[in-house]
This record gives sequence, C-alpha cells and structure tokens, in this order.
Amino acid sequence: MVRTELHTGSIGELLAAVLDGAGEDILLVNPTQATIRELADTYQQSDSLPAIRFLADEQPLKDLTEDFLVASTLADLADAGDIDVRTLDSVPRHSLLLTSDAVISIVEGEEVVAGLTSREESFVSSLSAEYERLWSDASEFSFRTPPLSHIRETLADEIGPDAVDDFDRILETLDTAKGDGDGLDEVTIALLVAANNGELLYDISRWGEDIRLASKATFSRNKNRLEEAGLIDTEKVPIDVGRPRLRLVLANGSLQQADIETVAERAKSEL
Repeated sequence: MVRTELHTGSIGELLAAVLDGAGEDILLVNPTQATIRELADTYQQSDSLPAIRFLADEQPLKDLTEDFLVASTLADLADAGDIDVRTLDSVPRHSLLLTSDAVISIVEGEEVVAGLTSREESFVSSLSAEYERLWSDASEFSFRTPPLSHIRETLADEIGPDAVDDFDRILETLDTAKGDGDGLDEVTIALLVAANNGELLYDISRWGEDIRLASKATFSRNKNRLEEAGLIDTEKVPIDVGRPRLRLVLANGSLQQADIETVAERAKSEL
C-alpha cells in the first residue's frame, strides 16, 4: 500500500518505496533523465521489483542513451522484461507514477523528493484510462546498444574471461561513457581491453560488429585515435593467406605494467 505522501532523499529511494509491494501494471509518465538513471540503477540492484512501463519524451531519452552505461543497462532490463519503454512526441509536463489503485505525482526539490498520492477511485480510473490510450498510441523505443549481459557473455565467449573482467573494471571507473571528453565510449573501452590482453584488432572488431556494438570501420577509427594519443600500438601478425593482421598492445612499458583502471584514467585524460 502506497502512503498518501512519501518524502525521500532521492528519486531512487522514492521509486523503491513505491514499487516495493505495488503489484503489477505500473506506468511511469514523463520521467526526467535523472529519474530514468535512478530507475536503471534501482532495477539493476534488485531482482524482486515488478515490471514497469514508462512513457518518455523521445529526444531527451535519445540524448540520455548516448551514454553507454545507461543505454546498455536499460537494454538489459528491457530484454529481461523488467521495463517496457515507449515514446511520445509530446508528453505531459508532469511526472507521474500510476499503479492499479493510486496516482503518484513526483515532485523534486533540492534536498528532498516527494510522491504526492491520490487514491480517489474515479480519479485513478479516469487518469489510468487516459494514459492507457496514450500508451496504445505511443511508439516503441529501440535501443541501439546491445544489452550489457549480452555484451559480457559474448565477450567472454569470443575474447575471454579476462577481457570481461577488464571491461567491467573500466566501467566501474566511469560516471558516464559517451566519449568526446565525457568518459570513454564503448568502442574505446573494448579496444583498451583488447590491447591489455594482446588481442587482434580483427577479432575485437568482428565481435563488436557481430553484436551490433559498432561497425569495423568505427573500431578502426577509434584504434587510430588511440594510436595517435600514444595509448596503444599494433604488431603485425602473419597469416597463411592475405594481409597480416594487427595485434593490439598497450603503447609503452608504464602502461603495460599498470592496472586497467590506470590505463582507463590515462585514456580519459589523453582523449
């Protein structure tokens, strides 16, 4: 049962309080980018929350999912059926949570987040019907980033478990993963992991293209950037037929002796 008023220190705490024991058929309307981030974290940390649908403004959601950390986590949750995301060209100005028996208006202050709740039956029924119509007309949101669990599973299969460990350790150092001065993007991370493990550019770029993380051309461009920044080198590896392939290695002795977190920090500063 949702209390009439909820006052918490963060959106994540509010979501956890509302969703715990809220039953099924939950709809989140017009979440802010901060709310979506908190939603992803809340669901990632719990395996007992009910599935939730949310209606979001398309462009802010696209902007948010430029961050690999957010996009891959949301894609994972969607793949598992924990969330279902649709977008509208025009969404209501207010942020709401609708459950089977309550409407919660989300109000964010500087130091507190409030959930103001109404359970008046006719009001809840009318508003729920209105947003169900909007849901029916809304467009499904397609995540361009593969689910994080799929990335880890295929990376382990194609490259090896040490690569997955390095990949996760880099992600833990990042607040965002967008590239261009805002963290490291997913292709750069994959290339640093490959260089730390002495893998072939062909193998890591084929893996990335196969799971639709990025094209081989994108891997090649990012490899060139890392070379120009003095972070990685390549060694030619002869093959029976065709041009030699390139093995990725970290560029110098200090990086080769460093842990992967230090390599990532160096890459963030250099790029």
